[in-house]
Amino acid sequence: MISRLSGALLEVNPPHVVVDVAGVGYEVEVPTGVLDGLPQAGQPVVLLTHFQVTQDHHALYGFATAAERTLFRRLLKISGIGAKLALTILSGASGDNLARMVSDGDAAALTKLPGIGKKTAERIIIELRDKLDDLPGATPGAVSSGGGGPQREAADALRALGYKDAEVSRMLREAGGPDLDAETLIRRALQQAAS
Repeated sequence: MISRLSGALLEVNPPHVVVDVAGVGYEVEVPTGVLDGLPQAGQPVVLLTHFQVTQDHHALYGFATAAERTLFRRLLKISGIGAKLALTILSGASGDNLARMVSDGDAAALTKLPGIGKKTAERIIIELRDKLDDLPGATPGAVSSGGGGPQREAADALRALGYKDAEVSRMLREAGGPDLDAETLIRRALQQAAS
């Protein structure tokens, strides 16, 4: 099983990227949020991956965070959702947004994602509702509308300033570690965005 790739970014052909790892080019399909956070070609990149083997197809899917990969894997366990649809869902909503929609029971918001009808949205809510607090990097209750730590608070503030989910994820990744308070995270994220 291939769990992680670390190498140089060779090509970006959405939704695929090619990562050179010790002279071997791995083609990886990624959600659009990952594309927004990629470095320039030739620069180092690290992707967490999910390797899927079917009867007639082998595919590698890449994610920026362990939480995204975990959500992808949990979506795959839901009846009627395959890898393509799971990737489309994560392309239409960041992991944080998807978790928020599920915890709020917002089927209407889920149906706005490509390929999701009312029944599928309801199935996603039912299947994932109790499986979000243990996401890597999440604190208990962080995905519910009432709670959250400094990362969540900083993300909400950046969204309020008009930044898109993919930008917010990238900005917070670059801003620093989980031990920082929300004010420091916001300040660092805005300083990096301005530079």
